[in-house]
Amino acid sequence: MKHGPEIRKTFATIIVLAATAAAAAPAPASPPPAAEWIPADAIAVLEIAKPGALLDPLLDPGLAASVATWPAYQKLATRPQFQQFLGIVRYVELVIGTDWRTGLRKLFHGGITLAVTPGEANLLIIDAEEAAILQKIHETFLGFARAEATKRNEPDRVGSKQVGDATVWWLGPDEAHAIIGSRLVLSNKPALLEKALAMRAGSQDPRLSAVPGYIAAREAAGPDAAAAVFVNLALLKMHPPIAQALAGTRNPMASLLLAGVMEALRGSTWLSLGLRTEKSGIALEAAVDGKADATTGAAAFALAGGSGGGAWPNLAVPRRIAAVSLYRDLHRFYAAKDTLFPERTSELIFFENMMGIFFSGRNLTEEVLAETKPEIRIVAAEQVYDPAIGTPRTRLPAFALILRLRDAQSFDEVMEEAWQKALGLINFTRGQKAQPGLIIDKPVQGATKFTMAYFSTVSASRAGSDDIFNFRPSLAMPADYVILSSTEALARDLIDALDREAKGSRDPVKDTDGLIEIDGAHLASILASNEEAMIRQNMVEKGNTRNDAELAIETLLAVARSVTGATLRTGTKDGSPRVRLEIGLNPPPPPPSPPAAKETP
Repeated sequence: MKHGPEIRKTFATIIVLAATAAAAAPAPASPPPAAEWIPADAIAVLEIAKPGALLDPLLDPGLAASVATWPAYQKLATRPQFQQFLGIVRYVELVIGTDWRTGLRKLFHGGITLAVTPGEANLLIIDAEEAAILQKIHETFLGFARAEATKRNEPDRVGSKQVGDATVWWLGPDEAHAIIGSRLVLSNKPALLEKALAMRAGSQDPRLSAVPGYIAAREAAGPDAAAAVFVNLALLKMHPPIAQALAGTRNPMASLLLAGVMEALRGSTWLSLGLRTEKSGIALEAAVDGKADATTGAAAFALAGGSGGGAWPNLAVPRRIAAVSLYRDLHRFYAAKDTLFPERTSELIFFENMMGIFFSGRNLTEEVLAETKPEIRIVAAEQVYDPAIGTPRTRLPAFALILRLRDAQSFDEVMEEAWQKALGLINFTRGQKAQPGLIIDKPVQGATKFTMAYFSTVSASRAGSDDIFNFRPSLAMPADYVILSSTEALARDLIDALDREAKGSRDPVKDTDGLIEIDGAHLASILASNEEAMIRQNMVEKGNTRNDAELAIETLLAVARSVTGATLRTGTKDGSPRVRLEIGLNPPPPPPSPPAAKETP
C-alpha cells in the first residue's frame, strides 16, 4: 500500500501523456472524392452523397412493421431461403456487435459510388464511418468464402496479393476488393480495381474527376442532391443499339410524346440526374447539355418556347387514375413526318387512306389536324358498373382523349360523321362474326348533347362476364372541345370538368410542355380489382407457379398502395429540356408499442 500514491501518480502521468499525444496526432485523413479513383472512360456513375437521407425512411421501424403485414412478405418469410438469409443477418449482427440497421448506417455513412466502365467492368466504392466495421464484415465473408472453397475443393478460389501498400482480396472468380482505411473498393474485374489503386497511388491515368462533362453534370445535379447519376452520352452513343435508338428508326408515338427530349438527347454529351428527398416523398430532376430548337427544330411542334403557350392543367374527374396534358401542334407534327420518321412512309400512306375513309377524303394534314389547337389531354379513371349489366371479368379503366378545335362550329359535323363511320365499321366487323353490335343513343349532359353507343345485353347469356361491357364509346363536343371517350360516364364527367374550367381563370402551366399525374390510391384499386387476372397472366407469360405469381402480384399491389401519387413535368428553359418526377409516399405507420408492464402486487 505504501506504493499506492506513486502508482496513482504514474498512472495519471500516462493518461496525461496519452491525451496530449492524441491531441497532437493528426486526425486520419479523409479519402479523396471517389471520382479521383474512377477512370475517365466511365460510362455511368451513381453517387449517393447523403446515404442517410435515403436510408432513414427505409430503415424506419414503422415501415418494417408495415411491410411485415404484407401478404407477399408473409409468404416470402416462410421460404427456407429467406430463413437462411435471416440467419446470415443475425450472424453478421453478432460479429459486428450491433443490429443490422445501425450496421448499415455505419457501413454507408460516408457515401456510396458505383461506376460502370467499358467491358462490363464495375467499380463500387463505399466510405464507412470507421475502418473497424469494414474489417469485421470482410472477415465474416472471408470465412464464408473459405468454407465454400473447401466445399468445392477449389483452394485458389479465395486469396490475396499485395498491390503497393494495399492488400487485394478475392473471394470468388468475379470479385476483388481492397480496404484502405475506412474505404472499401470492390470490382467484378481485378484489373479495374488495380487501376483504381494505381490512381490512388498517383498514376497519371485520366480520371473521372477531370472530365468536363462529369463536372458539368455534377453541378447540374446540385450540391443538395442526396444522390446523383452521371451518364457519358458521348461514349454511350458509340454503342450501336443506343445510337440507333436515338438517331435511327423512330416511332411516331415516341416522337409525339418525347420529341423535345429526344432532340436534345441526340445533341447531348452528358446526362445528369439529381435525386432529392422531400417531406412527402422524393423528386428526381434530369438535365442534359443538348438543346431543343423551339423555332425551326424537328421537335418545334412539341415546344411552346416563348409563345406563352404550354400544357394546360389536367382535368379533375371522379375516380381519376391518371391524367396527361401535352402541348403538341398535331398539324405541325404530321407535316414534318418525312423528317421525323422517313422510313415509315408506306405505313403512313395506309394510315392516311384509312383516315380518308372516315373524314370523307379530306386531307389529314391540312383539313383535319390543322383544325386542332396544340392542346392534348388524356384521362383514365376507374369505372362504376351498372348493376343491371354486371361487372366484367377484367375491369378496365375508362379513358378519354380531349382535343380543342380552332373552328368548332364548322368542324363538329365532320367529327360526328367520322365517329359514326367508325362505329359502323365496328358493327359490320362484329356482325360478320355473329357478335352483338353497338346501338347509338343521344343523351344530354348539362347543355351538351352527345353521341353514345352501347352493346345490347339481350342476346348475352351472361352479359356481366363479357369484357365488351367495359365500353360505351362516346363522342361529346362541348363548346370548342372534342371528347373521345371509352365510356359514357367518363364523357359526362369531362363535360362537367370542362364547364368548370371555362368558368374559372386557368392558364397554361408556365415552362411546361408535358404534365402527367397519377393517383396512387385509384391505381392500386384498379390493380387490386384485377388481381386474379394478373396472377393468371403472370403464370402464362412467365411460366411461374401460382405461389410465385401470387407473390409477384401481391408485392406489386403493396408497392402501389405505398405511393400516394406521381407527377412528371417536361418542358424547356433557355432551349434546354427540363424533366422533373415527383413521387409521393405514404408515411409508414408508427411501430406497435410494446405491451405495458404489469404492476407487481
